[in-house]
Amino acid sequence: MSSAVEPRNQNRVIIFDTTLRDGEQSPGAAMNLEEKRRIAFVLEELGVDVIEAGFPIASNGDFEAVNEIAKTIKNSTICGLARARAPDIERAAEALKPAAQSRIHIFLATSPLHMKHKLQMEPPKVLQAVIDSVTLARKLCDDVEWSAEDGTRSEHDFLCRCVEAAIKAGARTVNIPDTVGYTTPQEYADLIKMLINRVPNIDQAIVSTHCHNDLGLAVANSLAGVINGARQVECTINGLGERAGNAALEEIVMSLKVRHDLMPFTTGINTEVIMRASHLVSTITGFPVQPNKAVVGANAFAHESGIHQDGMIKNRQTYEIMTPQSVGLTKTSLKLGKLSGRNAFRSKLLELGYTLGDNALTEAFNRFKDLADRKKDIFDEDIMALVDDEVAHAHDRVRFISLEVQAGSKGPQRATLELEIDGKKVSSVATGNGPVDATFNAVKDLMPHQAKLLLYQVSAVTAGTDAQAEVTVRLEENGRTVNGQSADPDTIVASARAYIHALNKLAIKRLKTAPPEDVQMTAE
Repeated sequence: MSSAVEPRNQNRVIIFDTTLRDGEQSPGAAMNLEEKRRIAFVLEELGVDVIEAGFPIASNGDFEAVNEIAKTIKNSTICGLARARAPDIERAAEALKPAAQSRIHIFLATSPLHMKHKLQMEPPKVLQAVIDSVTLARKLCDDVEWSAEDGTRSEHDFLCRCVEAAIKAGARTVNIPDTVGYTTPQEYADLIKMLINRVPNIDQAIVSTHCHNDLGLAVANSLAGVINGARQVECTINGLGERAGNAALEEIVMSLKVRHDLMPFTTGINTEVIMRASHLVSTITGFPVQPNKAVVGANAFAHESGIHQDGMIKNRQTYEIMTPQSVGLTKTSLKLGKLSGRNAFRSKLLELGYTLGDNALTEAFNRFKDLADRKKDIFDEDIMALVDDEVAHAHDRVRFISLEVQAGSKGPQRATLELEIDGKKVSSVATGNGPVDATFNAVKDLMPHQAKLLLYQVSAVTAGTDAQAEVTVRLEENGRTVNGQSADPDTIVASARAYIHALNKLAIKRLKTAPPEDVQMTAE
């Protein structure tokens, strides 16, 4: 088993993406196997060095996802997370067996607060656990990473001893997480510099950053780490992650690219895939990207101020530090409409980075023609939303057929819904407090359940009153949380499809979420 790209060029920064593991810890961001595979493929195309695919001992579903991704991804190292316990490490090694390149990632808390209250272990026992766990992992995998959970609140002397011991036991990467997003750039810079200066065998390993965004400093802290000697950054697409999230991959990579004058470092990332990766993760998780989000937000390259527009007309560099094309926003020369044929549609998909099989292409083309009949201007964002939506619903057991709604100021509002369940068409008529409530009642009549609606969110894919609505529905049942999403020019239709999508995912999750043991999921 070989390891991730090593920075023999001392300016090469390894990009370690943990969207599928740490990102999935966002409430409601749980993904099924097929969704994880789709994200893994786009991460591989993006050029991510290490993909942390999951926490194999956490559940049978996590094990299956890591194992399946290990079978199919060839150009990125596949990583599995483990606590400093033999069962975790052995389970991770088993899941990673098919990988062309694999890594076991072990974490153990080193801060006084975590050791006393969470681990209930004295420092000498923690140090021995570091040695024992890394030694075992090294016997099972050539590439081992060790993380000091809550590293930024750890005592420096003890942290140095743990890092030295981990490297001596065989760790090739040592990660210093800011687990609770507590540190500041100068503090983090000093911490990384201190470790590099004080740990005698630090030259035998790569130092890594893993920063959370609780104070909005995850990217700044990560870059401070790189400037001071770290050569791996752990991050996620769109900054996805629990609480306030993680350092955003797209912001890290583009900062290094745009400010190469101050940070002369390189990555292996194909930046032109960034927008597609961002959109896919947003679609699958149901976490929309805020319009003013750096690099991938809808307004990231928008200029409305008259002064700004005048400057842009004269020279784009006056107000644009990177081009839209550099992150995958292309200005299309191929305009699609209701008269466009299948070949033109296929060409547009290829231009946007999508390759579909014949059946999926046919379904997507039919939906495109329907959309073109209802919407005058078709934008790239419309095509992306349509295709991602079609792929997301391809394996649904329950499928949307049709919906008629009676709405307006005079109630009661009424919904007539037709679905296909396991190949059989069924229908229901229901009323409610508004057309969405009536529609959801009709769905519940045909798909009885006890799930609680946690989130109902609508956003427009593009501008204009004929824009597609992108709807996210989050449901919770007995501790299981799922997101459903759909896009359609009709907001109520999109709402119905999103609700049905969430229920389809919930049905699958009921069957696949029984954990093999009680696992503490929070890590780093």
